[in-house]
Amino acid sequence: MAVRQDLGGKVAVITGASSGIGAAVAQRFAAVGCTVVLSARRQEKLDQLAEAIRKDGGQAVAKPADVTDYAQVKELIDSTVGDQGQIDILINNAGHAVAKPLVETLPEEIDAQIGSNLQGVCYGCHAAVPHMIRQGEGHLINIGSICSRNHYPNYATYVAAKFAVLGFSRSLYEEVRQHGIRVNVLCPAAVNTAWADVAGTELPWPREDRLQPEDLAETALFCVTLPKRVQVDTLYLWPTCEPTV
Repeated sequence: MAVRQDLGGKVAVITGASSGIGAAVAQRFAAVGCTVVLSARRQEKLDQLAEAIRKDGGQAVAKPADVTDYAQVKELIDSTVGDQGQIDILINNAGHAVAKPLVETLPEEIDAQIGSNLQGVCYGCHAAVPHMIRQGEGHLINIGSICSRNHYPNYATYVAAKFAVLGFSRSLYEEVRQHGIRVNVLCPAAVNTAWADVAGTELPWPREDRLQPEDLAETALFCVTLPKRVQVDTLYLWPTCEPTV
């Protein structure tokens, strides 16, 4: 099966695009002709990335939004369709973890993790799916985690949210597949991003040995450029330095 990696004429919205996996996906998709709409809370970071993409010959627009606020998410999606005429791909990438025992986790830290990792995914899909149904096609990629399958101490809330992302995505696919919409979940283990720093923990593997953001970008590109008859359910990605058991 030959896969043509060409997204010319397509429009993708990417959340959590200011750094890490989101930024890598944006750069990779733009490099193959996709217009990328970059979203995150940090306007300055988005503007810098959009400018870098345009300097490389790509098409990029910065639209800041907080994925935990449904009104902002809907505005992000609706304004993209208004400006670009369509939304072909939505990559729900925003999220973060707090590495603490549950009894030491503040209620607001629980809310923030559920909000960014789960509600943001639900909100994004809720806003995008009506447009994709009208178009008769679309592609949703939700970024899960190895925590969508495995449980770990000190990450109870994060694990709960990522388990839920997987269940939500599988259920949603059964609702939308007849409309030509595909739903994928990418579940990486250790990635060389600022995730651990934000979570307040250290990972035991050298940064150069972990998955790189570009690895996730290539996987996302593979998913969206497969023939329309092919649905990829869930992909687990491991660095070879990390045990899978």
